[in-house]
Amino acid sequence: MDINIKSIHFDATENLKDFINKKVNRLARHYENITTVEVTLNVVKPETSMNKEAGILVCVPPRDDIFASKVADTFEEAVDLTLEAISRQLQKQKGKEAGRQS
Repeated sequence: MDINIKSIHFDATENLKDFINKKVNRLARHYENITTVEVTLNVVKPETSMNKEAGILVCVPPRDDIFASKVADTFEEAVDLTLEAISRQLQKQKGKEAGRQS
């Protein structure tokens, strides 16, 4: 599985990159077909709190790609919230596929 992290208009710290890699790898344990994960980090409005945005695109062939984006106080929190949303979408897809096979 490839994990690509893009930070727009700032440099992500190694700690943040390690955090993202750890969280994304945990997601891959539950959903083995994931081939690529694109993580985009962006500062939305610097003058306010709740200005860190994380967008995550997950490629799970042969299914459609899954995308979610969340905004929070910190990038870590935004990544956690986004991965929760992705996980729910993956569970829905798994449920639909299990229903079709029955």
